[in-house]
Amino acid sequence: MSDREDSPAIDLAAIEPPGIERLMAIMARLRDPVSGCEWDTVQTFATIAPYTIEEAYEVADAIERNDMHDLKDELGDLLLQVIFHSRMAQEAGHFALADVIAGICDKMERRHPHIFRGAAEGGHHLWEQIKAAERGSKGAAGALDGVAIGLPALTRAEKLQKRAARTGFDWPDPSGARAKIDEELAEVEAADDATRAEEIGDLLFAVVNWSRKLGIDPEAALRAANAKFEGRFRAMETEAGDAFAGLSLDAKEELWVAAKRR
Repeated sequence: MSDREDSPAIDLAAIEPPGIERLMAIMARLRDPVSGCEWDTVQTFATIAPYTIEEAYEVADAIERNDMHDLKDELGDLLLQVIFHSRMAQEAGHFALADVIAGICDKMERRHPHIFRGAAEGGHHLWEQIKAAERGSKGAAGALDGVAIGLPALTRAEKLQKRAARTGFDWPDPSGARAKIDEELAEVEAADDATRAEEIGDLLFAVVNWSRKLGIDPEAALRAANAKFEGRFRAMETEAGDAFAGLSLDAKEELWVAAKRR
């Protein structure tokens, strides 16, 4: 499927701006082995993957800030990542962007049979059943198969717990998950240097589980906590000025309390 050799020159001016074809043509030009960009031509799936993750987070950040101008820009950056990976795959003879689009179209129609295929019922429960069948067809038989290792740890913990819960391995109510936190905290306090990190991990996993049982997204909750801490700390620095670092802990605590009140 590679078209790198003897490819005709691309007239970018002849392509209508709204079309995705223009972006595809730009990427083809950037990846041209003779006249392309020296940075773009040497990239691989592995080197681009971190940028893909970063752009997805920047989309989420724009949404969190309700900044529609930034969201438009960040969605463009994220779309570029899809184009980049698809172009590299096409050059290697694996698949092209058209295959990516066809695949997701087929998947969405398959997972919404009551919308597109005249089925009598649908809904989220059927979506999960169809996903499970798809995993089975790929040889992923276990309930936890297919949960991406590259996910943020909090998000992956929640997904693992949700998958396990579908098999009936779950607390019947939040109280069991809450009690598990006390148990894990006691094990952290009793741990030695060799096991303390492992016990901290178990404690964090238990907190994620309680959050899930309460219907709270732990990743979103921690992002909000980070933002809150950052805002208060910056307020402390602004209030104290250059003297902040030299203040006593008690003085810094007073600034923190004042920042919380504001």
